[in-house]
Amino acid sequence: MWIEKLARGVLELDTPIGPRYLEPTFFQRARLLWTFRNFFSLPQQVLHANEQRLIDRLTNENRFVSVSAEDAYERPIIGRVERRPPLPAKVLPMRKPVTASSRVVEEGREAASA
Repeated sequence: MWIEKLARGVLELDTPIGPRYLEPTFFQRARLLWTFRNFFSLPQQVLHANEQRLIDRLTNENRFVSVSAEDAYERPIIGRVERRPPLPAKVLPMRKPVTASSRVVEEGREAASA
């Protein structure tokens, strides 16, 4: 199976509009086979910088191919790259520091209410 992937494999790119397929060169397929040796699908964020640049280069060179249902048997998928947009960071409000005097007041209230 890995020989077929090395010879004719494509890389699946998960996009918001659906899966797209990239056709790497022979040496790029060999490198991607090593990357996806243990996983079929990986988020782009966990890939090394060189691997991310390779995928960006394939995308920028417009190396997309059409893979139909019948063609999927002839073009095995090396792996899937999940391209998820980064989540925005949440800004939390500043918390007021707790001082020793405020603890004493709170303990006094608890004792008076008991």
